[in-house]
Amino acid sequence: MAPSQSALLWLILGASGVALVVAVLISRGVLARDRGTAAMQRISNAIQEGAEAYLARQYKTIGLLAVVVAALIYVGYAFAHRAESADSVGGLSAGTYALYTTVAFLLGAICSGIAGFMGMWVSIRTNIRTAAAATTSLNAALQTALRGGAVSGLFTVAMSIIGVAGLFGILQLLAPAGVDPAAWAQRIPFLIVGFGFGASFVALFAQLGGGIYTKAADVGADLVGKVEAGIPEDDPRNPAVIADLVGDNVGDCAGRGADLFESTAAENIGAMVLGVLLYRFFGLGGVLFPLVVGAVGLLASIVGVMIVRTSGDEDPMSALNRGFYATSALVAVGFFGLSKWLLQTPDAPDAWWHYFLCGMIGLATAFAFVYITQYYTEYRYRPVKSIAEASQTGAATNIIAGIAVGMESTVLPVITVAVAIISSYYLGRTSGLLDPTTGQPVGGLFGTAVATMGMLGTAGYILAMDVFGPITDNAGGIVEMSEQPDSIREKTDRLDAVGNTTKALTKGYAIGSAALAAFLLFSAYLDEVRTLTGNELSVNLAKPQIFVAGLLGAMLVFWFSSLAMSAVRKAAQSVIEEVRRQFREKPGIMQGTDQPDYGRCVDIVTIGALKAMVFPGALVVVFPIAVGLVFKQFGLGAEAVAAFLMIGTIAGILMAGFLNNGGGAWDNAKKYIETGMYGGKRSDAHKAAVVGDTVGDPFKDTAGPSLHVFVKLLSTITLVLAPLFI
Repeated sequence: MAPSQSALLWLILGASGVALVVAVLISRGVLARDRGTAAMQRISNAIQEGAEAYLARQYKTIGLLAVVVAALIYVGYAFAHRAESADSVGGLSAGTYALYTTVAFLLGAICSGIAGFMGMWVSIRTNIRTAAAATTSLNAALQTALRGGAVSGLFTVAMSIIGVAGLFGILQLLAPAGVDPAAWAQRIPFLIVGFGFGASFVALFAQLGGGIYTKAADVGADLVGKVEAGIPEDDPRNPAVIADLVGDNVGDCAGRGADLFESTAAENIGAMVLGVLLYRFFGLGGVLFPLVVGAVGLLASIVGVMIVRTSGDEDPMSALNRGFYATSALVAVGFFGLSKWLLQTPDAPDAWWHYFLCGMIGLATAFAFVYITQYYTEYRYRPVKSIAEASQTGAATNIIAGIAVGMESTVLPVITVAVAIISSYYLGRTSGLLDPTTGQPVGGLFGTAVATMGMLGTAGYILAMDVFGPITDNAGGIVEMSEQPDSIREKTDRLDAVGNTTKALTKGYAIGSAALAAFLLFSAYLDEVRTLTGNELSVNLAKPQIFVAGLLGAMLVFWFSSLAMSAVRKAAQSVIEEVRRQFREKPGIMQGTDQPDYGRCVDIVTIGALKAMVFPGALVVVFPIAVGLVFKQFGLGAEAVAAFLMIGTIAGILMAGFLNNGGGAWDNAKKYIETGMYGGKRSDAHKAAVVGDTVGDPFKDTAGPSLHVFVKLLSTITLVLAPLFI
């Protein structure tokens, strides 16, 4: 018996609600833990104050931009549909259609902002509790940091699912009089694509601004502190150290929270759009399948987080991996049951297990990206060791080796994505679902959508591991700056090393999901154009206008990356000059008799990041619209935008992989030398590695992470604004 819509929505909302309740309970447990000494609390309070002040100013800027874009969406939609009949837009007037899309955009933007805020709010309160827990045991510190990260992971993914499911339910209640309920249900996913656009819009600015902030502070602190002054990382004498610790939160917590929120929202909506194509076979079960899978994945993530523990002798990464394996196993079991329940059809009795296998391909792809990223960014393996070895002959050879490793690191991910897309598409096509009119297979695209859902099934746990990284980094800084005993610093150093690995792994996971999602959302765009025009859209690069549109898409990737890294350079220069000034004018800082002015560096980076994020972020929004409207004059608007999106996506995924993995490899090459290799700390090889790490910082923490949001924002913009290009 097919499940009713109300039963499915209650299941989705219920499971997501449970995840929110668990997140609240976990946060209460974390916040009830010891906050350490008065010295620890002073440092933690400074980090908290700086992070909250920055985020408040950032969200004010993003909010103003969002209101402007919302107004443009409303006007554009009303104008685009003015000449169309009511039936062509699902029985809605042009004004109502525009209103629904605009409200969905604003809700997506607001929810994405809340998700980012929650990620940072928890992390800046968990860092000191992790530092205090390290005074008792490694296990206590590990569990504190991971559970702090889990609050962000569970809250973010649950908010995303509740937002999409809630909008679906509300719009179902607002069905126009006289419109067939089944036809209206199939139209709803197209009405809520604005939610994904709003989420992506905020995520890009949050990730970009946070990335500029964190790396400008980090580069400034490292170049003057480590290289020029020869003092350790997180040394309290460094005036930029508080700004550096604040940056970990606004970039890796707030930015990544908004990023993962938009990932799950945009990809779920894209999969729902493709589910509409198979409505005659699966009904609402196929349309809501992505949300049900996501909700079950949340419950699996809760179990994974709660079983993580370690002994004093065990590598903390092994404990985190156990949680990931448990989460993945539970997702696989849930996928089996949900596929059999929701994807059964008399027309093709074996279709459900084809789609179950598609989900397992997505899950396997997640594992593959985790291990590929680990291979290229951990110093146990050949790529990072080659960069460390090259450091013996100076910074130039270190940089050459790092660029080479970053470029090489794109090979295996592309092969992995290719295998995942083709195999899931083939499984979908051979599922037995046939178009009753033409007799042709119709389940291929939905197979790729289900594979994407398989990859996103562990998203809650993945984000918990990601936020674990900046929490442990901050905890180490608090321990160092409050001058705690070496035995405590050893524990936080172990967790910080694991945190660097988890941050790199989750970036690889994000790139993989972006690659699968890009194909998914591109397919959804083509389906939206077909729905609006009644004709299939093909992209012919032999047409000069279409080739040029594709070339512009690739160019935008390079321009955006340049702007992001230039912003880091400019802000970092200001920090470097300020730190040098303080060392010069206050010589007592180095002797410990004078106090650095931490607040001045925080202000410099805040202003620099907020100014620098606006133009590149606005460029990503405006450029595809301009391409569509210009080429519309040749009668090729929709096709030109498709080429722009297709080539821009390919270039963006490759560039993101190069930047993320190259930057991560440079970072760990420096850490490998710091273990004592090639002369260890303060050797010539170490100085060269610090320069390479500094070059890699805006690669892996600013431009790279922003690019996979960029890719999905391009997709959601074109999906939402498709009517303007026709």
